[in-house]
Amino acid sequence: MSIKFWLIIILLFVGNYGLWGQSDAIYSIPRIGEVILDGKVDEPAWESIEPVPMVQYEPNAGALPTERTEIRFGYDEDYFYGSIRAYDRDPDGIRATSLYRDLIRGSDHFEIVLDTYNDNENAYVFTTTPTGLRNDAAISNDGTGGTISSGGWLNRDFNTFWDAESTITEEGWFAEIRIPFASLRFEDVDGRVIMGMSAQRKIARKLERLVYPAIPPITNWAFLRPSLIQKVAFEGIKPIKKLYVTPYVLGGYQQWNQLNQSNDAYVSQDEFQTEIGGDIKFSISNNLTADFTINTDFAQAEADDQLVNLTRFSLFFPEKRQFFQERASVFDFRTGGLSRLFFSRRIGLTDDGQQVPIYGGARLIGRMKTWDLGVLNMQTQRLDSIPSENFGVIRVRKRVFNQNSFIGGMFTSRIDTEGNQNLAYGIDGLIRLFGDDYLTVQWAQTFDSLTENGGAADFKSGRLALDINRRRRRGFGYNIGTILSGPNYNPGVGFVDRNDFKFGTATASYTWLKQEGPFIWHKLDAIGNTYVNNSDHRVLSAEAGTEWSFSRRNLDGGGLSLKWVYENLLEPLRLSEDVAIPVGIYNFYRANAAYRIAGDNTLSAGLEVDTGPFYDGWLNSVTFTPRWYLSKHFQLNLEYVYNDAEFEDRGEVFRFHITRLRIGTAVNRKISTNALVQYNSNADLFSANIRFRYNFREGQDLWIVLNSGMNTNRTNYFPELPAVDTQSVLIKYLHTFIF
Repeated sequence: MSIKFWLIIILLFVGNYGLWGQSDAIYSIPRIGEVILDGKVDEPAWESIEPVPMVQYEPNAGALPTERTEIRFGYDEDYFYGSIRAYDRDPDGIRATSLYRDLIRGSDHFEIVLDTYNDNENAYVFTTTPTGLRNDAAISNDGTGGTISSGGWLNRDFNTFWDAESTITEEGWFAEIRIPFASLRFEDVDGRVIMGMSAQRKIARKLERLVYPAIPPITNWAFLRPSLIQKVAFEGIKPIKKLYVTPYVLGGYQQWNQLNQSNDAYVSQDEFQTEIGGDIKFSISNNLTADFTINTDFAQAEADDQLVNLTRFSLFFPEKRQFFQERASVFDFRTGGLSRLFFSRRIGLTDDGQQVPIYGGARLIGRMKTWDLGVLNMQTQRLDSIPSENFGVIRVRKRVFNQNSFIGGMFTSRIDTEGNQNLAYGIDGLIRLFGDDYLTVQWAQTFDSLTENGGAADFKSGRLALDINRRRRRGFGYNIGTILSGPNYNPGVGFVDRNDFKFGTATASYTWLKQEGPFIWHKLDAIGNTYVNNSDHRVLSAEAGTEWSFSRRNLDGGGLSLKWVYENLLEPLRLSEDVAIPVGIYNFYRANAAYRIAGDNTLSAGLEVDTGPFYDGWLNSVTFTPRWYLSKHFQLNLEYVYNDAEFEDRGEVFRFHITRLRIGTAVNRKISTNALVQYNSNADLFSANIRFRYNFREGQDLWIVLNSGMNTNRTNYFPELPAVDTQSVLIKYLHTFIF
């Protein structure tokens, strides 16, 4: 082929991708004059700053915006500012679907991402809408690895101190964001600070997302990846030290039932509760922050989702308690899949979600040049048969080779007042080999006084995980991984989904990015994995299959998959009180189809159907997830799961429903209510968690929390179960003083 031909190909490639991403040049954020935070963006100070260039991220990557958009940034001694003039030729089409904190789906919005340590791995997200609603989140692991719903790289429960205001006019909507430097953690070199920064505007009715810089859609959520955002500089600023003191007072009433002495009836028990406690946060140095908590309480945390387990793996519930959220990624130490060496839910919560009172604790977290440091120690109170326990964690990481690689270590301890102890250590590393190819290595070992020989230092008490993958969604991709887990591996402050096995997995994929046509991208995967028993090297389970997934130009998405499943049950697998899969070897096929209407529509839904043989029977599963934003004052989010299984040869059947209804209401940005109502037919349980919040200002809240659990199948038990299993009403007021 001619040189001319290849020259044309190169030019086409550069035209499509060569101008994407962050510029090598560092953008200097300008100093700004006086700004009144009113959402009008009409001060002369804004006029002196040039807006940053915006391009489409979706649906037509690289195209010019369809609506005029002006985004500007500035800073002074105390604050970082961002503003947007979101002009719109159809102001009646501007969407603001909620007034409830952190609920931005379906709304037009303005978003800023800040990689404050410029480490290409972690970042904070600050978002506001046409109603001035605030949403903040924390990004880890460069926006890759694990799904959001499974406790992955985006922590939506993170909150910090900042402000936003918006206005809507006939020209469009306008907003200003003000973030105190005291709420950010960063390093300065002679008063100069380098961060990563990006911005985006969402036009919800058009399903259009504009970005700066011009980030390509090479991975899911690529516009949130710290390694792809623009490098920016601030001159003459230093970290600001603040002291935050947040006392709380709590009062409430709880009622539950327990069997009488003769075990033939339930007797109602009640208790009035009063508590006081609080948290203290202050900066020891520019990059080191200490948190102290006394008589820690998490009454306002959202309830866990009801789930049903149809696998041999333990269920994973993400952390929702605010004390553990800030820079939680520092303590992240995965050991393959959902397993991890440290899992904060082991502190102050039993395996079934019951709260264990906490005397208090301390946390130290920060960065020193290329080192990350995290230290945590907490002490719980005695609860019934659970003794008082001390939990300790030390985590260090150091950046090596390049800005996307690190090596680190962790030590954890769990020691109770009865002399039992569980100790663990781990060594891990993430190495960027070249381009988008990464190698992850993790080794952990535990020592438990309750195991034979107290947990000898051999592989039986260890776990090794290796993984190499390509972090991009364009062309050929792959993932190869292995896990070796000993039978005595038991991290007392961690989470393990499965143990005593060897595991191997391999995935090969090809992704087509489309500049035109009905798809933004579509991908074909070939997937296989195997679990092998350590003792006799028998295959415990295996899967192999293929999947086609896609995202349409209108941002609808979905996929089709077909997989072969092999299961070797060494002991019965109990699915319900009436159904258990016998010991044996099973081969079967499963088919799955899913389609999701773009979530930025005011009425959207997802439907997933999974069907096929299941062990020695047949299982049909349907998941339906409609979402309806009736107005900015009222939203409904329904999740319905139905499982229908029949084992004809054994004459066993189970059919159960899980229904989760989330109801969000808000009078304004200060007064809101969020209700989670759930029904689990497998557990015969109806539950409700209703949280009313009056947010006087950031850090000053009044919470009223109602919890109730009702038994829906009472007569099949002896003694007959009470109608109401548990119920409580709690009132909590907290107030943050800033010095």
